[in-house]
Amino acid sequence: MNVLTENFSLYGKGFVGTVELTVYASLLALALGFVMASCRVSPVGSFRALGTAWVTVLRNTPLTLLFFAVLLGLPRFGLVLPFQLFAVLALGCYTSAFICEALRSGINTVPLGQGEAARSLGMTFGQTLATVVLPQAFRSVIPPVGSTLIALAKNSAIAGAFSVTELLGTYKTLNELGYSVIWSFIWIAVGYLIITLTISALFHTLEKRWGVAR
Repeated sequence: MNVLTENFSLYGKGFVGTVELTVYASLLALALGFVMASCRVSPVGSFRALGTAWVTVLRNTPLTLLFFAVLLGLPRFGLVLPFQLFAVLALGCYTSAFICEALRSGINTVPLGQGEAARSLGMTFGQTLATVVLPQAFRSVIPPVGSTLIALAKNSAIAGAFSVTELLGTYKTLNELGYSVIWSFIWIAVGYLIITLTISALFHTLEKRWGVAR
């Protein structure tokens, strides 16, 4: 217990850093995922190609490699930002590909006739997607989106290797101070458990309220 009590501020700083990474990257992933899912089902061929390329490249690129590309590559092109912001970009873009596919799967569960009926009433593609398709698709994608964001929270541990303050990175300082490695990692695991269970509880609440009954 002394590992936690004597280093509570260190754990707290790492915990807050992981929460911030998770929240900001989740917002970016949801926004980009929505945009790319809209492109994937768009009637415009160039938009579909863009969405397909985005998903194909990011889903098949190791996240660590993406971190290297963003944190070490972008500054070479004159884009210098705080490392935490680079980490948010890497996590958010990577996760957006999985969010996109979850949303697209949900869109495909909506009967095709509903979209055709909306278009027959003179609604545009954007209006049909926003007012007819997505509200119904949202109900079926709550569980997979929740699982994806839980994975994002755990993936944020990679950021610690790139000088970003987060929970897993606290073990380096604790190891240098001579604390037990086992107990250091146990308390780190507890921190991640708190974050993932909070996300799980949030999406469980959303699923109970709006999810599709099975």
